Amino acid sequence: MSEEIRSIKISVRSLVEFILCSGDLDNTRARSDADAMQAGSKLHRKLQKQMGANYQAEVSLAITVPVTRNDIDFELMIEGRADGIIDNRSIREDFSRLIFEEEEANPPEYIIDEIKGVYMDLSYMSGPVGVHRAQAMCYAYIYAKQKDLKRIGIRMTYANLETETLRYFEETLSYEELSAWFDHLVEEYAKWAAWQIKWAEKRNKAIKALDFPFEYREGQKELVTGVYKTILRKKKLFIEAPTGVGKTISTVFPAVKAMGEGLAEKIFYLTAKTITRTVAEDTFKILGENGLNLKAVTITAKEKVCILDKPDCNPGSCPRAKGHFDRVNDAVYDLLTHENDISREHLLSYAEKHCVCPFEMGLDVTLWSDAIICDYNYVFDPNVYLRRFFANDKPGEYVFLIDEAHNLVDRAREMYSAVLYKDDFLEVKRLLKDKSSKLVKLLEHCNNDLLKLRRDCDEFEVLENADGFCMHLMSLMTEYELFLQEGVIFEGKEEILGLYLNIRHFLNIYELYDDNYTIYTDYEEDRFRIKLQCMDPSKNLHTCMERGRSSVLFSATLLPINYYMEQLGGSKEDYAVYAPSSFLPENRLIMIGNDVSTKYSRRSEQEYLKILHYIKEFTAAKTGNYMVFFPSYQLLQTVAELAGQELPGLVIQSNSMTEEEKELFLEEFVEDPVNTRIGFCVMGGIFSEGIDLKNNRLIGAIIVGTGLPMVCNERELFRGYFDRKNNNGFEYAYLYSGMNKVLQSAGRVIRTKEDRGAILLLDERFSQRQYYSLFPREWFPNVTVNIKTMKGVLEDFWKQDETRE
Repeated sequence: MSEEIRSIKISVRSLVEFILCSGDLDNTRARSDADAMQAGSKLHRKLQKQMGANYQAEVSLAITVPVTRNDIDFELMIEGRADGIIDNRSIREDFSRLIFEEEEANPPEYIIDEIKGVYMDLSYMSGPVGVHRAQAMCYAYIYAKQKDLKRIGIRMTYANLETETLRYFEETLSYEELSAWFDHLVEEYAKWAAWQIKWAEKRNKAIKALDFPFEYREGQKELVTGVYKTILRKKKLFIEAPTGVGKTISTVFPAVKAMGEGLAEKIFYLTAKTITRTVAEDTFKILGENGLNLKAVTITAKEKVCILDKPDCNPGSCPRAKGHFDRVNDAVYDLLTHENDISREHLLSYAEKHCVCPFEMGLDVTLWSDAIICDYNYVFDPNVYLRRFFANDKPGEYVFLIDEAHNLVDRAREMYSAVLYKDDFLEVKRLLKDKSSKLVKLLEHCNNDLLKLRRDCDEFEVLENADGFCMHLMSLMTEYELFLQEGVIFEGKEEILGLYLNIRHFLNIYELYDDNYTIYTDYEEDRFRIKLQCMDPSKNLHTCMERGRSSVLFSATLLPINYYMEQLGGSKEDYAVYAPSSFLPENRLIMIGNDVSTKYSRRSEQEYLKILHYIKEFTAAKTGNYMVFFPSYQLLQTVAELAGQELPGLVIQSNSMTEEEKELFLEEFVEDPVNTRIGFCVMGGIFSEGIDLKNNRLIGAIIVGTGLPMVCNERELFRGYFDRKNNNGFEYAYLYSGMNKVLQSAGRVIRTKEDRGAILLLDERFSQRQYYSLFPREWFPNVTVNIKTMKGVLEDFWKQDETRE
C-alpha cells in the first residue's frame, strides 16, 4: 500500500500576504486593507451585478502543486475566490476591451477582476497595491493553466466607498510570465510548508501517545469525552463547571487529542483575564512534561512587550519599525526551527536578534502555532480579530475554547457597539486648523450634525437611524485617508489618529445595524455622544464561531444556561452540561440573612448598622481571613466609615488599583493567620473573580446585596428591548448580571478539596424564588438565618474543624 501523499492547504490571499509583505511598520499612515471592511463587501456585490452577462462573479479557483523540499514530498493546495472573471470571447465592443487600448485589436479572452473598496481619493493612486495585484496574478495563473491560455488579463478595480467612483489598473500577462512568477512564489513558501509537515508528524505522534495526566475526578472523564464528541460533531458545548472540576485540563486535553486525529488545525484558548491565561499556559506545560510536543503561543498586550515606554509604531519613533516586514519572516523561521517552547522570553529574544517588533512578530508566530492563548478580542472584536485566520469566507478547522464565558456577553456587546464624542471633532478640528482646510470643513459638517442632535437631547434620546450623519462621516473619511497617506508627523497625532479609528469603527458597526441594535444620544460626564449600542450580540458571535469547527464555552457561573446559550450564539442543536462539583458539601456552609435589605428604597443608617453587625458576628466566630463584597464603592465606603476602629485588620479595595497595589492587598491574606484579616471589596471588581486564595488563606465571604446593576438609561434601554423581545427585560438587564457577580464573589472561598469555608448572602431577596432558582446545585441545602441565629449556626460549623483536629 503506497504512502498517503501529505498536503498543505493555503488560501491565495494568505499566501501572497505572507510571502510578499514588505516595508515599514507605520501607524502614521492609513491602513491599505480597507477592502476588509463591511462596507466593501456591499459595494463588491453591487458592482458585480452591474457588470453584465459576460461577467462571472465569485469564481472559486484552486490548484494543487507537487513539491519536494528537504527530502519531503507533498502537495501544496492553493485555493481562493476571484471577485470576477470577464469573458471577452462573445463580445466585440465591450467596456472591458476599451481598457486595453494598447492591444485593442487583440484583447485577452479572459480578464481576472479583483475589486477593492477604499475611502481614499482614487486620483492619488499611482498603481495597484502590490498584494492586490499578486492575488489577481495567482487567480490568473490558475485560470490560464486550467483553460490552457497563452495570455490573460488582470484588472484591479478600486472603488471609493463614499462616492462609488471607480479606478482601474490593468495589464495583460503571458502564461510564461505568470508561470515563472508563480513558481517562485511557491518555492518561497515551500520551506515553510516542509517545516509544517515535519512538525505536524512529530506533534501527532506525541499526541497519540499522550494520556490524561491526572487521576480522573468524579464526572471528569465524561466531561473530557463530551468535549471530544462536540469537536467531532462540529457543535458548540456550554459547560457549567464549578471550581475544582478541572475545567481547563478537561477542555484542553480532548482538544489536543482531536488535533492528533486531524479534527483540529488550531486550538484557540480565549480568556478575559491574565490569570486565566496563566492557567492555560500551565496546563499546556503539564501536558508537555507528560510527553506532548506542541507549540503554544500567548498573545501578550503590545504595551507589555514594546521596547518603548509607550507604543508608537513608525520609523520616526521606533528603530525596529523601519523595514520590519522585510525581516520578520526570517525571525519567525529562526524561532520555529530552534525552539520548541514559544515563550514570551524567546519571542523577545528573537525579536531583538532580528530587530523586529515583538508584538507583531508574536502575531506572525500564531500562523505556525498549534495553540493560541489570547484575549477574546483576537477572535471576536471587529477591530482587532486575527484577519490572517478569519478574513476568508471559508471556515478553518479551528477549536475555540472559551474560558470564563459568562464575561463574553457584556464584552461582546461593547465590541459590537461604537461611540463618537462631539468634543473629539472639535479638538481635531483645532489641531488641523492650519494643515487641511478641506478636512476642517468636513469635520465642521459632522460637528454640526452632532450639534443638532445635542439640541434635541435633554438627557437621553433614542434615534431611528443615523443615515445622514454617516454620509457626512464617509465624506470625512475619504479626506481623512488622503491626509493620513501623506504620513506627516504632526502635533496631536494621537488625537487625530484616535478619531480616525473611532469613525472607521463607527461606520463598520453601522453596516451591521439591524434589529439587534439601538442608536441613542446622551451625555457621559457632560460629554455629548452618539452610540450604536449592540443589544443582543448572539448573531455576531455566532458568525464569528462559524469561522471555526467547534466552540466549547465554560465557566463556574454559567447560570441560567439557556440565557447564556441564547446570548452567546448557541442553537437548539448545541449541547449543554452541568459538571458535578468534586467538593464535599459538608465543607461549605451557605447562609442567607433574611432580615436585611440593600434595596435602594430601604437603604438607611439602620440597615447599614445591621450589615456591620452581621460582619462583626461572622468574622468573630473564627480567627481567619474574610472578604466582604459590596455592590458599589459607595456602599463599601459608607459601611467602612461606620465601622471606624471596630473591625481590626480591615483592608479596603480602592478604585483603580495598580498591579503592585493588588498584589500587596492579596499578600495580607496569609496562610494560618494569627489575627483576623477582613477585606472590603466590590462585586464585579478585581478581587471578585480570577483570584485563587487556597487552603485557609480565605475561610469566609459575605455577599452584601444581590449585585444588581444601578438603574440607568442604558440599563433601562436593555430592559425595554428584552421586554419587547421575550418579556424578560428585568432578568436580562439586571438579574442575571447581578447574580453572576454574586456567584463569582462567593466562589473565592472554596478552591480545593481540603478547603472549608462559610458564605453569607446578606439580603432578604436571596430567599425569593426568582433569586434562589439561580443558585448552583452545590449551594443546596442552605440555611436561612437572622442576626440572632447566625452565631449558633457558625459555631456548629466551625466545631467540625475542632473534632477533625
